[in-house]
Amino acid sequence: MTDEYADIREQVQKLCAQYPGEYWRELDTARAYPTDFVKALTEAGYLSVLIPEEFGGSGLGITAAAAIMEEIQKSGCNGGACHAQMYTMGTVLRHGSDEQKQKYLPGIASGELRMQAFGVTEPTSGTDTLSLRTTAVKNADGDYVVNGQKIWTSRVEHSDLMLLLARTQSKDEVEKRTDGLSVFIVDMREAVGNGLEIKPIRTMINHATTEVFFDDLVIPANSLVGEEGKGFRYILDGMNAERILIAAECIGDARWFIQKATDYANDRNVFGRAIGQNQGIQFPIAESYMATEAANLMVEHAARVYEDGGRAGAEANMAKYLASEASWKAADMCMQTHGGFAFAEEYDVERKFRETRLYRIAPVSNNLVLSFIGEHVLGMPKSY
Repeated sequence: MTDEYADIREQVQKLCAQYPGEYWRELDTARAYPTDFVKALTEAGYLSVLIPEEFGGSGLGITAAAAIMEEIQKSGCNGGACHAQMYTMGTVLRHGSDEQKQKYLPGIASGELRMQAFGVTEPTSGTDTLSLRTTAVKNADGDYVVNGQKIWTSRVEHSDLMLLLARTQSKDEVEKRTDGLSVFIVDMREAVGNGLEIKPIRTMINHATTEVFFDDLVIPANSLVGEEGKGFRYILDGMNAERILIAAECIGDARWFIQKATDYANDRNVFGRAIGQNQGIQFPIAESYMATEAANLMVEHAARVYEDGGRAGAEANMAKYLASEASWKAADMCMQTHGGFAFAEEYDVERKFRETRLYRIAPVSNNLVLSFIGEHVLGMPKSY
């Protein structure tokens, strides 16, 4: 099958080659953000592919964005530092006002503005998004006053804007559980120190994640995206885009692990022959390759459904599940292939192993994907 974005893939590969394993190992040790790498991607126009041309972007679809994210991971880099700028576009482009698009999109496309933060998850609700407690209440001036807390909100310290999901009606006031939540664009340049506090969380991977506290943060009325109370529906567009892009990243990770393992299996000699000559080494690599190629077909299908404006919930979830399982299988296989050397930082296997493990848990746990398919696709009773 012809890849319509082969040229983009090639150019992304060339850019990523300027940021080899040593660059990422140093950042990992220092727990530092890859500012130079993100800046290079922005200046090359890769982070604005989903933004329409009239606002300074490329006007391409999520298939192009997925190709970019896959190549970043396949090159041994980490797209987790910048992928939010792509998937938050799903909500803004589909539901943002003309005024909001004119105000923010040109700056995001040029790199003048960074929109890397997606404030959804909370400590008390976890994956039960409809039970979140952060509130946005209108004051006498018609502005919103935000109070609450978010967790696992990544890249906040490296972003100018945050897409925030907050409750504008209490749960007992709405007819449908999905009502009462609203989406806002928060300008953090004005918010930090004026009701917004950020606390970094150190994790097993260098993911620049944080906990965010809102204490009577006042945001203007025109921060609201779309209609008040309909935010959960809007955010699904962002979530489906997120899952498709994460799935593409997992495909890239898996292909990196497979190539790394294959090269090592061909080059490493034990007992007088290449270890890849042993079926115990060769077959797991072959199995990972097949699982990855199969998962990639689902990722491509989900991207097409999303691009065509269809309801891509099932497809996006299945793509994320299959791709993250394939990347984790490939990661474990690569560790086994390298044996003790996999634990040496210089091979980059242990770093990528840690990074790809995240995606079986986030942005949606794979158990929740299974429950979604069981209930909403197959029509079985709710399992939780």
